[in-house]
Amino acid sequence: MISRIASDVQLMLRRPPRQQYAALCFRKRKKQAAPEVLLVTSRDTGRWVIPKGWPMPGKKSHAVAEREAYEEAGVKGNVSREPLGYYTYHKGLSDGLKINCRVQVHALEVKDMLKDFPEKGTRRQEWVSCEEAASRVQEPELKVLFHIFAQRFNRESGPAAAENNEY
Repeated sequence: MISRIASDVQLMLRRPPRQQYAALCFRKRKKQAAPEVLLVTSRDTGRWVIPKGWPMPGKKSHAVAEREAYEEAGVKGNVSREPLGYYTYHKGLSDGLKINCRVQVHALEVKDMLKDFPEKGTRRQEWVSCEEAASRVQEPELKVLFHIFAQRFNRESGPAAAENNEY
């Protein structure tokens, strides 16, 4: 009976995941068929991640992803309005609690890298292949998104696809 009550209480306290938005930043290299993607480190744990953040009042999801890419990595470019996909993770808060987060990911083709940006010096960043990115990140669903992105890029790459943000 006690275990049933405990289980019911747990279900009542479980909250839906918090929403975040992210940018999978990529660039095309002239002599390479495959794209490179940008990874940044998290400020707290130093894990490899992609730029992401919380919703912003009055901004659409793709605009939030674009803003986070600028703030965390100093990149500007063309962001896809349609999401590439989603992944989930447990975010550790400063008080020790962990919350479930669902991250909507938008592809962002990098056109410019800025020398000065809000979080410069607080993170490391590195351009890597999609395969290398998938091996570095911890979230299983994000690993899959890197593979999906590489497949779509190879299938749809070309000037028309890039102009129409069809990644």
